[in-house]
Parts: sequence; C-alpha cells; structure tokens
Amino acid sequence: MGAADSGSRDLEAALADVADRLRRVTVQVRAGSRSAGAGVVWLRQGLVVTNAHVATGATAEVVLPDGRALDARLLARDPRRDLAAFVLPAGDRAAAIRVDARGLRPGELVVAVGHPLGVAYAAALGIVHRAPNGGRGPGAWLQADIRLAPGNSGGPLADAAGRIVGINAMIVGGLGFAVPTHVVERFVHEIHRVGGGARAA
Repeated sequence: MGAADSGSRDLEAALADVADRLRRVTVQVRAGSRSAGAGVVWLRQGLVVTNAHVATGATAEVVLPDGRALDARLLARDPRRDLAAFVLPAGDRAAAIRVDARGLRPGELVVAVGHPLGVAYAAALGIVHRAPNGGRGPGAWLQADIRLAPGNSGGPLADAAGRIVGINAMIVGGLGFAVPTHVVERFVHEIHRVGGGARAA
C-alpha cells in the first residue's frame, strides 16, 4: 500500500471519528409523531439549540442518541436568526465543542450530522464555500458545498477536528447555509441574561 493510500485511509478514519463524536451531541426534535429536525446539546445542563423553523411549539419531544425520548420545554425562539433553544430535564450530558466559524477558510472540510429524510444520524461531507464575515445579509451565514436535506435542519456542522462551527438551517442554490457559532453563542448568552424566558424576535 502506497503513502497516498495510507493517507486516504487515515483521513477516512479521522472523519468517521468526527461523525461519531457529533452523533453523541446530536438529538432528534419531534413535533407530534414526526421528526421535524435535529438539535445540538449546547450545554451540559441540557440546553438544546435548533432552528426556529424546527421549534413549532412550546414543547417538543427530544430523542437522545441512546434512544431515550424526553419532553423538552422551549426557552427562546428567534425567527430572525432562525434559532431556538429547548431545555431538557435535569441531567449531565455530553455537550458540543465549538469554535468560531469566522476563522474558517474556503476549501476546508466540514461534516454535518442530522436526520435527512428520516434517516437518523446520517453524516455528510463537504467543503466551506464562504465563511461568515460577521455582518448582515448572505455574508453573515456560513455557506458550505455539502449535501443536506429536510431533517438536517438544526443539526451540527463541524470542522475536520469535530468542533462545531454552525447550526445547519437551509439550502440555497445547492449550498448549505448554517448559522455560525458566534451568532449561536450570542443567542445563548441572551437567554441567560434575560433569565431564560421564551421570546420571539
């Protein structure tokens, strides 16, 4: 086996490990009997971040990676940023490792995990198309050339080291758009600052 083959196998193994780590912090968010999308355990205390368009009610059934289904309460919902947060019953859970997406460069590898078209915990691989610039408009989103589908919404987008860089939100022109981590962190900080009351912006 040549050096190129060995390097390819090493990369494949590393990406499979990243997908496994992401699955441990990814949940299913169900509205009624259907799976509406995904979510990410953002804090160990049980704060789950997802998209506002996934959070359709004041409560949701959140299915953990081990298959347990828990009732979660909506803490906050912000349609403008397409973010929402639920809180799970008390417990110490594995939480996402995050990094600022503004440090990404076009061409870097990214990995998504979600439940596209009802396929639980499926992984997808892509590359960064455009990193967020911190402003408004299209440049505020993290854009990736990656295959996403309904059911990926609210799930994690991570770099090749497995650190979450965004929350997958939509597909535009064949590109995946994700809410970058610095925007999510600001949203979570606001929840804590106002005491966790549900709100709409």
